[in-house]
Amino acid sequence: MKYQNLDLFDPRTAVMDPEYSPTHTGEPDFAFAFDDVNFSDRILQIEILGDSIAGGSNSNSGCSSLADWARNRKRRREDFRKENDMYHSFAALDITACPEDQIICCNQIDSEDADNENQDEAVVAMIEEPNSGDEAANSDDSTWNCDSPRVMRVKTLNISSPILAAKSPFFYKLFSNGMRESEQRQVTLRINASEEAALMELLKFMYRNMLTTNTAPGLLDVLMAADKFEVASCMKYCSRLLCNLPMTPESALLYLELPSSVLMADAVRPLTDAAKQFLAARYKDITKFQEEVMKLPLAGIEAILSSDDLQVASEDAVYDFVLKWTRAHYPLIEERREILSSRLGRCIRFPFMSCRKLRKVLACNDFEHEFASKLVLEALFFKAEAPHRQRTQAAEESASTSRRFVERAYKYRPVKVVEFELPRQQCIVYLDLKRDECANLFPSGRVYSQAFHLGGQGFFLSAHCNMDQQSSFHCFGLFLGMQEKGSVSFTVDYEFAARTTLAEEYVSKYKGNYTFTGGKAVGYRNLFAIPWTSFMAEDSLYFIKGILHLRAELTIRH
Repeated sequence: MKYQNLDLFDPRTAVMDPEYSPTHTGEPDFAFAFDDVNFSDRILQIEILGDSIAGGSNSNSGCSSLADWARNRKRRREDFRKENDMYHSFAALDITACPEDQIICCNQIDSEDADNENQDEAVVAMIEEPNSGDEAANSDDSTWNCDSPRVMRVKTLNISSPILAAKSPFFYKLFSNGMRESEQRQVTLRINASEEAALMELLKFMYRNMLTTNTAPGLLDVLMAADKFEVASCMKYCSRLLCNLPMTPESALLYLELPSSVLMADAVRPLTDAAKQFLAARYKDITKFQEEVMKLPLAGIEAILSSDDLQVASEDAVYDFVLKWTRAHYPLIEERREILSSRLGRCIRFPFMSCRKLRKVLACNDFEHEFASKLVLEALFFKAEAPHRQRTQAAEESASTSRRFVERAYKYRPVKVVEFELPRQQCIVYLDLKRDECANLFPSGRVYSQAFHLGGQGFFLSAHCNMDQQSSFHCFGLFLGMQEKGSVSFTVDYEFAARTTLAEEYVSKYKGNYTFTGGKAVGYRNLFAIPWTSFMAEDSLYFIKGILHLRAELTIRH
């Protein structure tokens, strides 16, 4: 026969009846074989333990929300720590009393596996000959005293070892460890009552690649069980379903904790990535939600500050927020420095901070001096690079987890400033705008630069789309403004220039002088003396590789 050498129970070689089609996972569907003696080679006996030592049932079956699930899980973790030593001492007694039985904890099957400290409860696997007589009576082992978890009930299932072993390294090692017990027909698993529903869902998934539960608490229970029994495909399936459920700040923060709670962190990465994206989108305007954001834990703050779409005035504002948050959550200077050096300091994009703020970084006591010096020096070198080199570095950073050279969508555009003190106080300011940023200005928008300083006063540039003097067409305008309001006034000579595609050098477009007082601005409504449509045309003289390069020279007149 064509199929005589194939193993019916091995999902890698099995030949399925045409009426059994694979699920959307693309894997064979063995639902017909679940708990069917005709397609099984072993018996799985599941001993379900009663209440924990610490008191009270820890079952998640009554969880109506993720908040309940998180509280129950935290309590189970605390209970497990208290009873762990006592539990293993009972297991040792069991081995002594019954030397013919082998008791194996899941992390003992392979000594090179990760330790079990991330698990809520120990999994005990016993492999033995089928017992005769009443199961409930046999399960009440005399070696367990009245304080230990007691077996409440026993479930028995017919299982196919090839199906389980193909899905789970845990079961593969259990069935093929080379010992005499691995060849016995009956396998016993001992679990807590809180795990019963999740384990049954998991076992059914290993046969049919589907789950019946569709609530977030239920899916999280199955996900944790899948991690304990090393069923990565089920963890990924649960992650996909959780991603499709409505997300809240509370659920997103819970998902961010999963990598530290499970052994197979890669399997939940899509879920944690979705949680990060949710938080980044919800809180992209941190000034609008500042009170709420200030209460978020470290993982949530990292997710928000790692986003390129963060809506902030400038990177200076990100720096100020990080200091405010760390000072509120880490009052001890040593802890604060550690968090800034190892975690949050890497979320600040120092190359896009103003030079004035970078000077303050060097003097800030919250940062380790060596760490701060390295970041400021790196930022200054980046600012000194030619624009094409900056874009190359940003492109290289985009492919990595670090984003320090990638510019955010700041409300105030970053500028390069060259300052001179002699023979006169003077500064040269460079402002680059992308074509799409200019396009978004139509019909009456404006974009502002970050502040720069001359003679102790703060100035800024603003680019506008406005009507020309006769209001006959739209055009591009550039203005110079003074920040501070008050009685201070002095005269400034200024000149606006732009690079052209003809020689790729700056060409002067407008010059003049103005006596500034606080809050005043001066400029030219139609900098290029052409309509907006000509300025934005594909063959425009003023966009070089999609970038408009502007320059302003300011000199204080004495």
